[in-house]
Amino acid sequence: MQTELLQQFAELKNNPKAAAISEEGAAFEANLRKHKISADEYKVLKKIVGRAPTLPELGVFSAMWSEHCSYKSSKIHLGKLPTKGPQVVVGPGENAGVIRLSGKLCVAFKMESHNHPSYIEPYQGAATGVGGILRDVFCMGARPVANLNSLRFGQRSHPKTHYLFENVVKGVGDYGNAVGIPTVAGTVSFDKTYDGNILVNAMTCGTIHEDRIFKGFATGVNNLVVYVGSATGRDGIHGASMASDSFSSAQSGERSTVQVGDPFAEKLLLEATLEVLERELVIGLQDMGAAGLTSSSFEMADRAGNGLYLNLDYVPARAQHMTAYELLLSESQERMLMCVEPQKWETLQECLKRWQLPFAIIGLVTDGGRMHIVKDGVLEVDVPVAPLAEQAPRYERPFTLPSRAYSKDQSFRAAIKDASFSELLSSMLLDNGLKDKIYRQYDHHIGNKTILGPEDEGAGLLWLRSDWSDKGDEYVGLAVSTACNERYCAQDPQVGAAQAVAKCFRSIVATGATPLATTDCLNYGNPEDKIVMGQIVAGIDGIAEACRALDTPIVSGNVSLYNTTDGQSIAPTPMIGMVGKHPDIRKAVSAILKKKAHIYWLKPKGSEGSFGGSLLAKVLGKEVSEAVPALDWAAEREAAQWIQELSAADRLEAARDLGTGGLALTLQKMLLPHEFGGTFSLPGSGPANLNELAFGEHSASYILATREALDPASLSFKTLDCHLLGEAVIGSGMKLGGMGLDPKMAQAKALESLSI
Repeated sequence: MQTELLQQFAELKNNPKAAAISEEGAAFEANLRKHKISADEYKVLKKIVGRAPTLPELGVFSAMWSEHCSYKSSKIHLGKLPTKGPQVVVGPGENAGVIRLSGKLCVAFKMESHNHPSYIEPYQGAATGVGGILRDVFCMGARPVANLNSLRFGQRSHPKTHYLFENVVKGVGDYGNAVGIPTVAGTVSFDKTYDGNILVNAMTCGTIHEDRIFKGFATGVNNLVVYVGSATGRDGIHGASMASDSFSSAQSGERSTVQVGDPFAEKLLLEATLEVLERELVIGLQDMGAAGLTSSSFEMADRAGNGLYLNLDYVPARAQHMTAYELLLSESQERMLMCVEPQKWETLQECLKRWQLPFAIIGLVTDGGRMHIVKDGVLEVDVPVAPLAEQAPRYERPFTLPSRAYSKDQSFRAAIKDASFSELLSSMLLDNGLKDKIYRQYDHHIGNKTILGPEDEGAGLLWLRSDWSDKGDEYVGLAVSTACNERYCAQDPQVGAAQAVAKCFRSIVATGATPLATTDCLNYGNPEDKIVMGQIVAGIDGIAEACRALDTPIVSGNVSLYNTTDGQSIAPTPMIGMVGKHPDIRKAVSAILKKKAHIYWLKPKGSEGSFGGSLLAKVLGKEVSEAVPALDWAAEREAAQWIQELSAADRLEAARDLGTGGLALTLQKMLLPHEFGGTFSLPGSGPANLNELAFGEHSASYILATREALDPASLSFKTLDCHLLGEAVIGSGMKLGGMGLDPKMAQAKALESLSI
């Protein structure tokens, strides 16, 4: 086969050339609009090619220069993010980031979006989102051990929400369960900002030996280019471009742009890939993700500084008479591209046959730095590789930074002063009652690594038993979390984004673990809008500040822009994923109470609760014109250190960071699952408005449940106060500052929300 391809390449100059696109009239302008290429971009494209492009070449540029693949509106700002640290082994730029957990034991992880496809076809869109992020991790040689997700839907009253919710959750569950990867944590919320544009963000973590990390390079002239996995169909064509465009409610949907997943094929591909890499049968490998064969081939060639010759006649296809354009741009799932030395081809074939995977040699590595692609004997693509990546557009779009001038909203505080504590708390429990319905559909213990799962309501925690760990780290754990409060981000895009990082940090700290590194998925609206672009710039600034302050560098990520319908952009939603190291999973701390304990509230000195972007404001349908909770990095670090010390000493029964809904809701969610209650006092004499203290939201704040009583007066904190609230006992209603709630009534209220 190599000889045949070498002969084809040698005779390439004799091949007929595909016709260039017409550059005349309205049809030309329509063609550029379809491919989302501006007139200025077309000029650059034409200069790179040296002539008018062919239709497949136009499609290649369209995909590679899409917002989804090139980050052309955000790349200049993404450079502000911290990406290095002693724990970082592989930073941004690869399929996934990698951090060192213990010894040679490393963790590869990344988060990505599948928003537009999931709105068009929620089941397959969500399922293939899980499949895509799995491949990003295992194509580096890492074995996936955990999935997470962050889901955002429109209002429950919206006519499409029930359909979208049911099918997205089923798609996520069916795919992850079938592949055998546990879903250990995640978030979900409902807000009118997502009525026309839901968010489906998926994250995967995998384990890998530090010396066996694999990167996607097509090296070695005349080495073979091998296609592995499911046959190519017409599903997913223009997927990357569609993910870089806005929606219109008048559109019927572009179902041809949505991929169709097969989790059983994914499982075979996963196991075959890990075996191939372990046996060193390939020298380059790349997932066919966004933009399919186009992105995988160009990225592998560009990283190695080489070119490729591809013959599309050899690509396994499941539809007849597919064109070069379709084969290059299809985003059919469960596919890999491999670079193989000829002498290892027979052994590789045996491996792939054993895993019952389709495969085919489709090309060769060349030394000319150009991509030559042939179909039916016609030279369809002949372009230089490097300029396609190096000259991709980089826009410094104009932006208007959001105003950040706020003061206390006294009218809101007055309005809640005499409101019923029980009714307010019940309303917020109702808004938070869907997690059980979601996680009953996810297998979160398959693989026997899960220590803390969704039922524990905090960060996920896995026991990573490995010979690669340092001596003494036999019980090392991986803590994982995702978070973003879109209400905070709508109120203050910069502090809201920083709060998303801090929220993940606190969730991991509450298990007793030390946060190490971060991935992100930046979901925003139309970057051509100055206000939205200002939100993006502010959000990146906030993430950068938080990651530096908490020593959790960004090692991977994704940008999802144009989350816009009928000109209306979503609220800024920079989703954050974080991983951390737990020194001893035997001392893992759950976020829910399972035994009676003493309850304490840890918070920054002088911290006053805020209602800007609060859950209480949302459930009451009020616009609250005050700041979101301010961040105190010194307090965040001091609180983390103390909680980690308490965990190491095995003194905690439960710990939960103070979340949305403030003290009352956080305390109730810690107590409610096992029907604990008690009579709890508010610190000090309390304000005249007790509801302010009960429901105001804070930063750097936790509810801690300890086995033995602590003496808060003896604690010498620099930045924190610790208040004894009371003792939690089984079978009692909750009273906070004299205000009460029956846990059985609260549970019934929460269950009402299981039907959206």
